[in-house]
Amino acid sequence: MKIINYITVITILSVGLTAWAQQTPAQKQSEILTLSGATAHIGNGTVIVNSNITFENGRITAVGGPSSPVRGKVVDISGQHIYPGIIAPVSTLGLVEIDAVRPTQDEDEIGDYLPNIRSLIAYNAESKLVESSRPNGILLAQIAPQGGTISGTSSIVQLDAWNWEDAAVKVDDGIHLHWPNSYSQGRWWMGEDRGWKPNKKYEKVITEINTYLANASAYGKTTSPNANEGFKATLGLFDGAKKLYLYADGEKEIIDGITLCKEAGIKNIVLVGGYEAYKIIDFLKQNNIPVIVDRVHATPQGDDDDYDLPYKLPKLLSDGGLMVSLNAVGQMERMNTRNLPFYAGQVVGQGLDKEEALKMITSNTAKILGIDTDYGSLETGKSATFFVSEGDALDMRTNQVTHAFIDGRAVSLETHQTELWKRYAEKYGQED
Repeated sequence: MKIINYITVITILSVGLTAWAQQTPAQKQSEILTLSGATAHIGNGTVIVNSNITFENGRITAVGGPSSPVRGKVVDISGQHIYPGIIAPVSTLGLVEIDAVRPTQDEDEIGDYLPNIRSLIAYNAESKLVESSRPNGILLAQIAPQGGTISGTSSIVQLDAWNWEDAAVKVDDGIHLHWPNSYSQGRWWMGEDRGWKPNKKYEKVITEINTYLANASAYGKTTSPNANEGFKATLGLFDGAKKLYLYADGEKEIIDGITLCKEAGIKNIVLVGGYEAYKIIDFLKQNNIPVIVDRVHATPQGDDDDYDLPYKLPKLLSDGGLMVSLNAVGQMERMNTRNLPFYAGQVVGQGLDKEEALKMITSNTAKILGIDTDYGSLETGKSATFFVSEGDALDMRTNQVTHAFIDGRAVSLETHQTELWKRYAEKYGQED
């Protein structure tokens, strides 16, 4: 009897979970469409008022002004705004569902040097957090593993798919290296002073990283039949096929990390975080290093830092001539991914041109991730991946996404949150 009861409970739970599953992914584009009358923010700094954007078979075929010819079914969206799909870099979206429930966490593996760990196969395309990002225009994301020194290999996905195979846009694009801090904070729970002090293990960890990269490089020059999966995964770093995403914040750490990795023969390096990158802009420019800046809605890290340093850091780097992208990394990062456009709006509040801020979450990110041939801007020949908003997409007060397309497919903007809103709005007669 107990067994029967347990089976009944499990069946009921399964049915309930199925009922709340993500919407069925959209069908392929079946007819030529032209969106007409909106202000188009191209993503490269250009703005077209009263635009006409035509797309067919998932590709943009024409972008022009009000006098440009139109084809296919015309959808009048006058007074609204069109933007390229926003791209979330170095995200754990789809890798963790509930932080407090360990079985739903798959962003980290045991071990310090795991370049062969692939985040893509752990990606949950039906995550509620993936679903809730689309209504703010986030349509693509780089899914990156975390933890350890070399966390693993990331991939780039689009956010409307049946599974990770369908979602994949660029597979195994880069490896993520977390550089150690030269200073560490006292372990107060063990009676140590809370203050910062030199990290005695700093040089030791650097030596370990250097040795690992040297061995990986040497492995790539041999024909040994003994496969080392970790070393095999790093080979793309030395021929330029993969990028190294270097997580570092301090001036010393950034310089040490980039210098060592360059000397190890790594071709393409992207700095992630870069809290003190504004101090060494010339060094970064000399080494052609783009920067993915952490979430700007943060407090200063140092007692002597400007109170608004996290807010204005992207502008400081951009004004210095660096290619800059924004991410949502920080506490509760996965939930905050949907706020990425508003982080760009924060940078506008610091004096950056609005179209330049838009580039930090669209075309700049696409270039850094190596997907700019297809994504990041509204240009002829590129993927029809964009969204339409009633207002300014970078302003949470006016952004109201009405349409979203991924590769020309009209994706759903419904989420479990909107379903609950409709349910209770109907109950209490608040449908409007």
